[in-house]
Amino acid sequence: MSKIRLIKELIEPQYVMEGAGVLLRRSIAPKVSNLFDPFLLFDHFAFNDPVEGPIRGFPMHPHRGIETVTYLLTGSVNHRDSLGNSGRIGPGDVQWMTAGGGILHEEMPKRGEDGSIYGFQLWVNLPAAQKMNRPRYQGVEAATIPSASGAGWQARAVAGEVAGVRGPVTEIAANPLYFEVAMEPGATFRSPVPETHTLLTYVFEGQAQFGGEEVAAVKMATFGPGDQFEVQTRESPVRFMLIAGAPFREPIAPYGPFVMNTMEEIQQALTDLRNGTFVQN
Repeated sequence: MSKIRLIKELIEPQYVMEGAGVLLRRSIAPKVSNLFDPFLLFDHFAFNDPVEGPIRGFPMHPHRGIETVTYLLTGSVNHRDSLGNSGRIGPGDVQWMTAGGGILHEEMPKRGEDGSIYGFQLWVNLPAAQKMNRPRYQGVEAATIPSASGAGWQARAVAGEVAGVRGPVTEIAANPLYFEVAMEPGATFRSPVPETHTLLTYVFEGQAQFGGEEVAAVKMATFGPGDQFEVQTRESPVRFMLIAGAPFREPIAPYGPFVMNTMEEIQQALTDLRNGTFVQN
């Protein structure tokens, strides 16, 4: 018999400053406790207040041992890296970057026509056996992200399957589900989630009942055991990100932009940076 996932904890995002002075709402961050395995970090970024001044962005910086996922709703992000890749992430686009053994990259946001920038960044862990793999990108344009729909709801599938529609991002070790779901008032959305997967949702607009408990923006929810996910709306619409993945159950050693399995591996990353041998071609 199927079991609906119930909320275990509600997380209030905290404001943090990152990059060259970028104000973010952060729900989770890398910690040795690794409570949200395989997920390490979730940031909600917006540059919509004129008092923030010029957009400074994220100048060239390193990553090793993780995957970074940029999901853009409005505005754009220009990016380039140490392997010679460059491009633009536009509204509705997704960039799934597997840093693997080492990459240096830069992300510089730019306001859209309405003057806003709005999106999310997710960090996904890599298992020990893949942490030193060659870096790679899966860049997905908005027009190629398929949607599933039902009575009063629509889901954009980036990774994994929803209502028979499979997202374009594949070959990810955590076997993730990553969807943006929008629901009208008076709707119900149900989707199976593997029982062993860690499940998170991030409500960024409106409110709804998740497994019977009311959640309003802006909040992250974590969930207990079960194999079914259910959301119901009443008078309000809702938009949220659904994030699920298989935990690796390995110890982690987080240090800034690196997440490895031991502190010795962190020391090696720092040594490689100093010696100019960090980038994995």
